[in-house]
Amino acid sequence: MLEHDRWIRRSRSKVPLTIHNTPASSTDPTTWTSYTEAAASTIGSGLGYVLGDGIGCQDLDHCLIDGQPTARALEHLSNYPTNYIEISPSGDGLHIWGTANEQPGKVQVIDGLNIETYSTGRYITITGDVYQHGTLTPL
Repeated sequence: MLEHDRWIRRSRSKVPLTIHNTPASSTDPTTWTSYTEAAASTIGSGLGYVLGDGIGCQDLDHCLIDGQPTARALEHLSNYPTNYIEISPSGDGLHIWGTANEQPGKVQVIDGLNIETYSTGRYITITGDVYQHGTLTPL
């Protein structure tokens, strides 16, 4: 991900921003930048990554209780033993990063676990709060 110029900044409320403090867009590459430039910027409250070019993410909402995954979340996570996973900005969700073909987003609820899967036309916040060290393996 570091070598792709698909980085943006984000506000505290997760509004995408450019490093020049103007609105960024998940569909307009002219509003994205390199990791180095985005990380060096002090605009907003953090980083975001625009999905695409073979990189996708699963967003699991409200699956951590006191920092521990629910039983259903643990079951789902067992499918991704080598993926890089971060704790979301809320502190009670997870972002599972991996490779994925570009396709429309999918939102599903399986046994009470909300799973959103995206691979294009979206950006996902980057927190650096690692839940599981890993790589970008298939989602």
